[in-house]
Amino acid sequence: MAQIELNRLSKSFKKNHVINDLSLSAEEGEIVCIFGPSGVGKTVLLRLIAGVEEPDRGDICLNGRDVTEAAPETRGVGIAFQNFALFPHMSAYDNIGSALTARERDKNVIRIKVERVAKLLKISHVLQQAPRELSNGQKQRTALARALVADPKILLLDDPLRNVDAKLRYEMRLELPSLLKASGSTVLYVTQDYKEAMALGDRIAVLIDGGFAQIAAPSEIYRRPATLEVARLFGDPTINLIPGRPDGGSFAIAGVAVPLGPTYASETGRACVLGLRPESLKLSSQAKPGAFPVEIIAVTPLNEKVVLLAHTPDGREIFIAEAGVEDERRAPGPAFAHFDPAEALLFDEASGQRIEPAL
Repeated sequence: MAQIELNRLSKSFKKNHVINDLSLSAEEGEIVCIFGPSGVGKTVLLRLIAGVEEPDRGDICLNGRDVTEAAPETRGVGIAFQNFALFPHMSAYDNIGSALTARERDKNVIRIKVERVAKLLKISHVLQQAPRELSNGQKQRTALARALVADPKILLLDDPLRNVDAKLRYEMRLELPSLLKASGSTVLYVTQDYKEAMALGDRIAVLIDGGFAQIAAPSEIYRRPATLEVARLFGDPTINLIPGRPDGGSFAIAGVAVPLGPTYASETGRACVLGLRPESLKLSSQAKPGAFPVEIIAVTPLNEKVVLLAHTPDGREIFIAEAGVEDERRAPGPAFAHFDPAEALLFDEASGQRIEPAL
């Protein structure tokens, strides 16, 4: 049974429609990342579930119970919002243990739980400090620890690593999934970092214009984005998008007919946009069937990969990502690019919807 069920939720602030007819379910123990650009309503959605805001329409069911009109304190959720909301007169230790103290738990149980979660979040050394003495990253982790310590069945996390430094953020991306899975909680995790969403989520719900454009596993969203807008949000460098019209299973790039394969033959003449991930493009020094000419303008080594900026003869900008090899630095100059047709994505130009290849 789903622990979180959202049915056709809508929320407006005056004439600003933030959430519009939105539905979502999350199963017990599942981590669903709510991902999208800044300002699309991710935090508002969590506030609706927590009971801090009331929906204009729709239903919220948690643990099989309709809580749409229930008070926040009766909903049984753990929350960590961006603004920390720490008690200024309490130490970090007391802030973390406050939910357990309110339930009159044994002091030894509280100590064990607080110290365990503090160790996992690497804040054991600041437990006796007041919030004013903590860095923003330490405050963020203290708020996260407070949400985790009571082992809630449902956990709402609003970009909890946003104020953490880059090194610790990377480490937490690796460690948080295990921590959250060990808690057994069903988690809605808000982030505007696509790498974080892909690292943490069992599924990603991409929030755009008040609704979910796609809800799927991370690999599915990356390899088979539902729309052009979703495709643009995932990847660094971003996906290459080339407008044109397929012609009998091929597509013209810089005047060269490159193969898309017979699965797109039925789309001949349709106004489309071809999507090519930078890592799907391969370079050669010589012309070959299906390869189109490019001029490499800039080469940027990034350790694990080399990002190339290239131009086609008709002036189109193309990004190419190659595995980084120290002794094989590629120099600017002419080359030819080609790709496996199985890795190409085709979108309808008018609607932005991805076109499924024929079987």
